[in-house]
Amino acid sequence: MASSRSSSWVALALLLFVALMNTANADHLSAGYYAKTCPNVERVVSSVMANRVGGGRMAPAVLRLFFHDCFVNGCDASVLLDATPFSESEKDTEPNASLTGFTVIDEIKAALERDCPATVSCADVLALASRDAVALLGGPTWNVPLGRKDSRFAADKEFTTQHLPSPNDNLGELIKMFGDLGLDARDMTALSGAHTVGMSNCEHYRGRVYGTSDTKYNIDPSFAEARRQMCPPQGSYGDAGKAPFDVQTPRKFDNAYYRDLIAHQGLLNSDQALYSGGGVDSLVMRYGADGDAFGRDFAKAMVKMGNIPPPMGMPTEVRLHCSKANY
Repeated sequence: MASSRSSSWVALALLLFVALMNTANADHLSAGYYAKTCPNVERVVSSVMANRVGGGRMAPAVLRLFFHDCFVNGCDASVLLDATPFSESEKDTEPNASLTGFTVIDEIKAALERDCPATVSCADVLALASRDAVALLGGPTWNVPLGRKDSRFAADKEFTTQHLPSPNDNLGELIKMFGDLGLDARDMTALSGAHTVGMSNCEHYRGRVYGTSDTKYNIDPSFAEARRQMCPPQGSYGDAGKAPFDVQTPRKFDNAYYRDLIAHQGLLNSDQALYSGGGVDSLVMRYGADGDAFGRDFAKAMVKMGNIPPPMGMPTEVRLHCSKANY
């Protein structure tokens, strides 16, 4: 009996050691990563996404989750972690206050835990779900490299805020922020096209439509007036005064966003910054004229962004529940 108990403790200790040694960058990402351990992973994710999300407003929310995860310490599902007495949550920062879609990720994860327990990371769920969200909205699809691990800790609030784009960022600030993550100006311009779907709260575009922000870009007068009708000069926080990023086809993943920019109808200053006489104007015009070119570049940039790893040495694991570390 003592020998059996001792063996059990040794086995447990070895498992914990392996978990702790399973740090960032330990695995090479590949589309076939789960071919033997969870061959139905993509089917499960796609099924839940189709049933739970369809082409409705939750699809842009899931896509946004992936962006906000990857920009802060890499694609490690840290944005999904709840706060604990010992750790802050990225959810509680101002830029993430309006994030939704967490319940969709939880539902996918629960389905995968039934199909292949303790195998598929929450970070990979996010990557696959964001791909399917774009496809459900009529956009491109792509092969998703898999094999990410989930970080055990979220970034603190200050770090999170500093590493997410601001609605008033200018072109230089955007290029630098994306560049720090290994994404070039072309990637940045294509990925910004995610704003062809989704909505923004009044507080984020108020300064642009009233001309009161420090960052100022040309704006179509009739567009500004229409947005002012929805967004008073003060107050209106939370969901009040929500407006679509793309006024033409707000629930379709297409290239209309770029035509909006050419017409000086970008909702945020950071949107219009892409077409403001700077170095990416030609890309905006190309994407506005050629939806296929945009789709191809967006898919490539999503794969590139999805490959951003957590910092070297970050303790990682495959979480059993996406909102909390395993122990």
